[in-house]
Amino acid sequence: MSHDLDQQCINMLRFLSVDMVQKADSGHPGLPLGAAPMAYVLWTRHMKFHPADPHWADRDRFVLSAGHGSALLYSLLFASGYDVSLDDIRQFRQWGSKTPGHPEYGHTPGVEVTTGPLGQGLANAVGMALGEAQLAATYNRDGHRIIDHHTYAIVSDGDLMEGVASEAASLAGHLKLGKLICLYDDNYVTLSAGTDMTFSEDRGARFDAYGWQTIHVDDGNDVDAIHAALRAAREDTSRPSLILVRTHIGYGSPEQDSYKAHGSPLGVEDVKKTKANLGWPVEPDFLVPEPALAHMREALERGANAQSDWDERMSAYAAAFPELARELRARLGGELPQGWDADIPQFPADPKGLATRVAGGQVMNAFAKKLPALCGGSADLDPSTFTALKGLGDFNPAIAPGEDTEGSDGGGWSRAGRNFHYGVREHAMAAIGNGLAAHGGFIPFDATFLIFSDYMRPSIRLAALMGLHVVHVFTHDSVALGEDGPTHQPIEQLASLRAIPNLTVIRPADANETAEAWRVAVSSKKHPVALALTRQKVPTLDRQRHAGAEGLRKGAYVLREASSEQAALILIASGSEVGLILDAADKLEADGVATRCVSMPSWELFDAQSPDYREQVLPAGVAARLAVEMGATQGWLRYVGARGDVLGIDHFGASAPAEKLLQEFGFTVDNVVQRAKALLGK
Repeated sequence: MSHDLDQQCINMLRFLSVDMVQKADSGHPGLPLGAAPMAYVLWTRHMKFHPADPHWADRDRFVLSAGHGSALLYSLLFASGYDVSLDDIRQFRQWGSKTPGHPEYGHTPGVEVTTGPLGQGLANAVGMALGEAQLAATYNRDGHRIIDHHTYAIVSDGDLMEGVASEAASLAGHLKLGKLICLYDDNYVTLSAGTDMTFSEDRGARFDAYGWQTIHVDDGNDVDAIHAALRAAREDTSRPSLILVRTHIGYGSPEQDSYKAHGSPLGVEDVKKTKANLGWPVEPDFLVPEPALAHMREALERGANAQSDWDERMSAYAAAFPELARELRARLGGELPQGWDADIPQFPADPKGLATRVAGGQVMNAFAKKLPALCGGSADLDPSTFTALKGLGDFNPAIAPGEDTEGSDGGGWSRAGRNFHYGVREHAMAAIGNGLAAHGGFIPFDATFLIFSDYMRPSIRLAALMGLHVVHVFTHDSVALGEDGPTHQPIEQLASLRAIPNLTVIRPADANETAEAWRVAVSSKKHPVALALTRQKVPTLDRQRHAGAEGLRKGAYVLREASSEQAALILIASGSEVGLILDAADKLEADGVATRCVSMPSWELFDAQSPDYREQVLPAGVAARLAVEMGATQGWLRYVGARGDVLGIDHFGASAPAEKLLQEFGFTVDNVVQRAKALLGK
């Protein structure tokens, strides 16, 4: 193929992108102008994908971590034959279009993850590469390489500055994820200045230290050098690769090498000058030369052949290993095995009970062997979060024969291990979980203390935005953790998580509600779930006296009805405070106050119920309502109403034994009773 055709394709990508931004009068032309050559070489000479089937399981994954350059990605998708039309290109950044301002997962065919917040895409790519490695080790057999694909990303200076990228890159190097290849758009410019103002470190040396292979390409327009670098990256299967490509932001434009080319349209006259400088016709806009389009649309035939070959190999694999093939297909299809939850225990009533974090660990391990898609780990906290999957192995780099392979869970180290050890990297942990979920074949979970959800919030938000099936296990969910003090005691975290749209937050009251919470978490395929679990023991409620824990599935339920037909008062609580309101209700009933007790483990699940059900649980005719929760009171007004009250904590905690804290902060039976009676004017 001639270099002239290469150049025509590259310029087509550049100027489709420039024209998109100019027509929208909004966007980022700088990256597409500089990075188009590396993207072109990757997509035409190295990537394995089928535009007619964007979800083919063994495709290579591509992540534009520098999501502000979305116009380049849409140009690639259109030119390669995805279901993105030239009309879609013309509607860039407009209401209802397939081409939004930043790439959105599930919205545009071919977009693997939502990117834009910098650093996230790189960390997602680490998760995808981890997913490929785990699936390959689990299902591939001699002569049958069914899972065999790469993960590619284009990353920017901003990506590499973000802490989440550093966390993820460090882990990727440790785990030797050799099928992860990142192309670094090394243009020496950020949004507001040159990198000499903020970013003078040796990026290559940093990634060398992480255990990556680093390759330098001195000219970002040299397609042969980029091709050779990608080939070298693919040949090193023991290390992830960072290819540092020296590019020029806004290449060919009057604003080349200036931060001014980053995030604003070039303007009509500068667009004309840029096209003239690069030998591209000034008119018409959105020019698509037939030779260039035909060449890039060869991806359709290549992809069809690659997928057909994989289908044949998958048939041979299914004949040789039918059980493994069925299991793999189910995982890739997001199907839950029949009876996956049959072994979840029912916990007997126990006044002493157990911590819901302990119950959660028992529940996970009861169903994990029947649910091979469940994989994950904690931020160096397994002994405290109780989330280790026992006997199912630790994912770790391949180790030399004869070395000790006993893992922390007794299941051994291997790349098929289902326990992922993230180290103290909470933000990367959550972003990697997003990558696993987007890759397919996984129900990823992560675990840490609730207070550290703050470190993870950007990734949790993106999981909710994408509708990814990720389970976040947060333990040590209140000031009742005690002596560790206010730095570790969550106050505003529940309210903060509840504010994220499409995230289901569940705070179970006891062991049996915890079991039901896990049923909900595993079954909730279109959104992430956060479980808030206690450090301290809580009573396991007697379900012969109280309503069944399956009521959790509706978010809130009448746990115990008032002694008379019409309740005078409703006590509402979540988590460990449910036992407290039951004890307070006993005293109120003894004083002649008919009291209904409502367990409300999940606002989101309750709000999704019918108005009739919500009225049954919280009837409008009972205005005296007291909500009790050891956290910020923000948001509870919607359930207690203007004549209700909330017993919560709107200040930081303190370091002291838990019993002392509960007494000082008013979480006692006597204070609940007093606050309740005040609502009744008594």
